Amino acid sequence: MNLVVVGDTLLDVDLIGTASRLCPDAPAPVVDLERRDQRAGGAGLTAALAATDGLDVTLVTAVADDEAGERLRAELTGYQTVIGPARAATPVKTRLRSAGQSLARIDEGGRGEPPEATDAMLDVVCAAGAILVSDYGRGLAADERLRKLVAHLAPNIPVVWDPHPRGPAPVEHATLVSPNLDEALRFCAAGTGLAAATELRELWSAGAVAVTMGAQGAAVDDGSAARTIAAPPVPVADPCGAGDRFASAAIGALVEGRGAADAVCLAVHAAADFLAAGGVGSLSRRNIRSLRSGGTGRGRARQVAEAVRARGGTVVATGGCFDLLHAGHVRTLAAARELGDCLIVCLNSDRSVRRLKGVGRPINAEADRIEVLRSLSSVDVVAVFDEDTPEAILNELRPDVWVKGGDYPDPGALPETRLLRVWGGRTVLVPEHPGRSSSRLATALEQVG
Repeated sequence: MNLVVVGDTLLDVDLIGTASRLCPDAPAPVVDLERRDQRAGGAGLTAALAATDGLDVTLVTAVADDEAGERLRAELTGYQTVIGPARAATPVKTRLRSAGQSLARIDEGGRGEPPEATDAMLDVVCAAGAILVSDYGRGLAADERLRKLVAHLAPNIPVVWDPHPRGPAPVEHATLVSPNLDEALRFCAAGTGLAAATELRELWSAGAVAVTMGAQGAAVDDGSAARTIAAPPVPVADPCGAGDRFASAAIGALVEGRGAADAVCLAVHAAADFLAAGGVGSLSRRNIRSLRSGGTGRGRARQVAEAVRARGGTVVATGGCFDLLHAGHVRTLAAARELGDCLIVCLNSDRSVRRLKGVGRPINAEADRIEVLRSLSSVDVVAVFDEDTPEAILNELRPDVWVKGGDYPDPGALPETRLLRVWGGRTVLVPEHPGRSSSRLATALEQVG
């Protein structure tokens, strides 16, 4: 399915160096410049992040014919582009950074008449299978022809609208609108994120509204219920780009056919993984496609594993579908956690479960299984994998201990055991609990109707 990302694209520049002394004529740090990084920001970053999730992405944007615009065009790689003319100078955001912190930001360009959508741009939008509007307040999202076209398509395809205070209201019937808390409170009279999600969903006639709240996760109202989805704890030095990652992950989940609430849950965790992996500040130092972790939580899992190893601790991992969580699961997870200093649960994705267990499974969707597992005190992090077996994710995380439930006559013959030996890890078996299984529960549920 073709995803069209529509919006304002900026040029982001980072000037990075070390600051160990103050300027002699003012109380300001002196930065010894080490390197200059640049990348596409705004809709360009959102498109790149969506492309890392395997989506077929086309970016529809406007770029000025100036020196900064030439540099920006060179950064628009990894996806198709349809670029119209901009009537204002290319917006450039330059951050002066040291030790992972921003010391100052200089904004240039962007002032002038808003761009107009060309026929070529509208043709691409018309053929979209899904649309993500990334509004950065530069005027493209306010184009009347573009708005009418997106409004016409919105009832029939997934549309995520990421608004901006200087931009227009989203069109009616957008599948999901995703303002951050500051933006949401400017758009309405509500005093909390949850109240704002409800008020704005009605105001904008949206299918769902998710108010992103940084470390507090997101408040979402999809018309059936309003709730807050907690974010996993992640140390954040630079939150820049988290909203773009949230929006790109949300549209990806909607394209897969998930409901809005599930899409928001997965997007919250994708944004946390993005920040745990270094966030936007690391993008120019590595291929952006390396962000693709193959599943929810893997960036966070790597961070947890590395932190535990750094302090000499033991990393424990276990895996499974955990479709219908029961007492046997809870006991096994508790026993696994006792074997080390953290427990990472490697969870089969929905696609993986269907391949392993057949039509009708999983009974509980991936987002729900993640949420239930994360609520257990024994579980430190959940990492999703899409393969049929966990070897790839184990090779990525390299735990010291891999826990299996059951009575295997030769644990050494297990593929996981052979793999763990490569880095000195071991497999530990914990007893099964007879009479307790997800399959038995699924059968019982089918019998009772």
